[in-house]
Amino acid sequence: MSAPISPNDKRTPGTRVLVCGASSGIGKATAHRFAGEGWRVCLLARRQAQLEQLRAQLPGDGHLVIAGDYSAPATAAEITRTIRHAWDGLDAVVNSAGVVGPAQAVDSDIAQWRKPFDIMVNGATYLTRAVVPLMAEGGRLVHVTSIHSQRAERLASAYGMAKAAIEQYCRSLALELADKRILVNAIAPGFVRTPMSTVDGVNELETEWFHANYVQGDHLPLRRAAEPKEIAGVAYFLCGPDATYITGQVLVVDGGLTITF
Repeated sequence: MSAPISPNDKRTPGTRVLVCGASSGIGKATAHRFAGEGWRVCLLARRQAQLEQLRAQLPGDGHLVIAGDYSAPATAAEITRTIRHAWDGLDAVVNSAGVVGPAQAVDSDIAQWRKPFDIMVNGATYLTRAVVPLMAEGGRLVHVTSIHSQRAERLASAYGMAKAAIEQYCRSLALELADKRILVNAIAPGFVRTPMSTVDGVNELETEWFHANYVQGDHLPLRRAAEPKEIAGVAYFLCGPDATYITGQVLVVDGGLTITF
């Protein structure tokens, strides 16, 4: 069993981070934040060209690119090979990958319904199993979930169940990895201005429905969606020296959305 972490331990956990879902939205903002703070960043997403473009934009050097589906075992194997060869280890992981796939809870085709659930839960599992062996003591693992894990929305049952499952996975991981001093937490955003806000060509943040309910109404106290960099800032905090006594938690970052009714 490892020695307990001292409350006076102000060491920075490290400077090597893997960002999953890095090609856009929260993941892209997270990559920029960590690179701007001097970290080396490994960019993981499906689209090689977008990742290469992002790598060219990041300050510093030594950044890596891995193109692949994070829910595929082959991608997990590539993570292990690439990081062991280039960095010989890893200090933090931020998993912001996610997919949406509206489907009725009862009447939809079961394969269609399961798709977002399988991708996100399998992805979180394969990713975690790949990265934990690469981490030394003091590592950080952050999964980005959603307030949908605790709130229901029509046609989003598989998405919400996936996010809830990942949050419970984080709690279990926090317990099982505590002796290795690896801290595991989740971030649950509300509305965020990302490409996922647009479905079938309609950006929900620009609709009359959003404006009436969340800008003019009282359901969203801050009356706006978050910018991706605001979620990235929370991820950076959880991976930094001021978060040494936080593990197994879900930090809700939603502008106050879930405190209303």
